[in-house]
Amino acid sequence: MSDPVAVPPAAKPSGVKHFAKAAAHAGATVCVLPWLVSYWLSAAAFGPNRALEGASQALACLPGMPGIYLRRAFLARVLARCDATAEVHFGTLFSQAGAVIGANVYVGPRCQLGLVHLEPDVLLAAGVHVPSGGKTHAFDDPDVPIRGQGGERRCVTIGAGAWIGNNAVVLADVGAGTIVGAGSVVTRPLPAFVVAAGVPCRVLRPRFAEKPGSAVEPAGS
Repeated sequence: MSDPVAVPPAAKPSGVKHFAKAAAHAGATVCVLPWLVSYWLSAAAFGPNRALEGASQALACLPGMPGIYLRRAFLARVLARCDATAEVHFGTLFSQAGAVIGANVYVGPRCQLGLVHLEPDVLLAAGVHVPSGGKTHAFDDPDVPIRGQGGERRCVTIGAGAWIGNNAVVLADVGAGTIVGAGSVVTRPLPAFVVAAGVPCRVLRPRFAEKPGSAVEPAGS
């Protein structure tokens, strides 16, 4: 078995790199103008959420770094907030214009996001689903099809620095710094700085012997 390879922390960008990124942001903004005009027209006719679904499907197909810059330029102007340092990768779809994406957030390939607040430094691995809470469909009446029973949406908050593993489904808030294992289904709020996994997801252990600093409240509290 080969020895593990250490990955150094990301270095701060130089002045030249910072200028190049700013130019790329400006160019991406110009390039997405047709998508923005189409979105605004669709939003006026069908509402912002329906318009966002279609636009995010089109932009999701753009690969590589150009796709990241174009999605960011578009989302910064149609979501409630999308920070200029966030990365949204190939195949990711959005359904709620009220979503918030904080600074330095990483959204991996093929995620599906509803009404969500991703606080700074959140990491979403590939295939993570965060719908708008766990009650988007009511199903109490046996005489009415589920599609006709309505439901409710609520904002799911994933706290700063949390890491959500591949193909997890998050239906409830996740505390700051918490790690959620791959394939987990989060049905109840998770506290800060724990490692959790399973279906349904449960706390396995604290991340640290002692939580750094003072006690941290769960996300959304």
